[in-house]
Amino acid sequence: MNGKQRIQTVLAGGIPDRVPLADWSVDHDTVERLIGRPTYLRNKAACTKAFWEGRHAEVQRSWIEDTIALHRALPLDIVTFTMASWHVPEPTGEGPPRQTAEDTWEDAKGRVYRFTAAADDILCIHDPAQPRAWSVSDFPADPGPGRPTNAASQAVVDAIIGELGGEKYIAGPFGGEVGMVLPGGYAEGCTLLAESPEIIEAAVVHSLACCERDDAWIHPGQDAVLWGGDFGHKTGTFCSPRMFRRFYKEANRRRVEGLHARGLKVLKHCCGNVRAILDDFVDIGYDAYQSIQPTAGMDIVEVKAGYGSRMTLWGGVAVEHLISGTPEQVRADVRRAMAACKPGGRFILGASHSIAVGTRWENHQVMLAEWRRLADYPTAA
Repeated sequence: MNGKQRIQTVLAGGIPDRVPLADWSVDHDTVERLIGRPTYLRNKAACTKAFWEGRHAEVQRSWIEDTIALHRALPLDIVTFTMASWHVPEPTGEGPPRQTAEDTWEDAKGRVYRFTAAADDILCIHDPAQPRAWSVSDFPADPGPGRPTNAASQAVVDAIIGELGGEKYIAGPFGGEVGMVLPGGYAEGCTLLAESPEIIEAAVVHSLACCERDDAWIHPGQDAVLWGGDFGHKTGTFCSPRMFRRFYKEANRRRVEGLHARGLKVLKHCCGNVRAILDDFVDIGYDAYQSIQPTAGMDIVEVKAGYGSRMTLWGGVAVEHLISGTPEQVRADVRRAMAACKPGGRFILGASHSIAVGTRWENHQVMLAEWRRLADYPTAA
């Protein structure tokens, strides 16, 4: 089997030749070790600086060449398109922000940016714009004509799918997610949930319409969509299960249903403790649940026992062990996940989030070696 066939088999509930291997993403420091050269792929801070300086073509070329090289060097079965791997922003015509201190910049609108090592990214830490006062009228049920496609970004996706689409399962970037619509961000959105539910209701309807309108972007070569909206933090869901069901469940179910009608699968990344809404994940129709964060109380062994026959589970190796643990801890994660989740299929081995920046090389190599040792299914008689 090739990667495409392997994932198709797993998602359909069958038994492949081996347990598939995939990750939400592989960050630049591991990519560079694997392909032997510097990269912009999943190198968020470097990409931001390059875009500020107008070096869009340089980043685009790296994303294409290095994604292909990564998949030649690493036996991943799924090609993913996550942040800092495909979306080339339109040039603004403005000069780069002014550097005001080490790792700090300010743009012409007074926004302040700072490099944050924990995120390995340059983030806006101050925006002088006044907070917006939201109203129902901000979210018309008819969002109007669709947005034009971005030719530079489309070229990245075209080139990668053209090279890898015949052998790898393509979880494309198009096919937007409704998720949990929280206008203004988490804190402001949760306040609206409690105080102005009519605004949330309008925003969800608007978001669903925008997603359906932009389905014209879906690439003909993609097999699935990969959604990344989180629904929980370390101790529970962002809102109560009751509120999730009232405001968000039906819109997400309709979205999945529409994509299934187009022949696409829906792979759902979700961090946090979402134990209370796993039955809703099944009802919504997600084909796979990726992340399964053990540090948030999501034990993949327990999730497999309760849900492994109803949706594919993707994870098993704690990202924290890959970054700061020992090879023995990583090896134990692989063994435990394989022992519990391999039987019966519907399992993809990967990190509990991603091969994140700071992953220790020796830990990643142990993960691969132990997966290779245990991955094969018995050959049918």
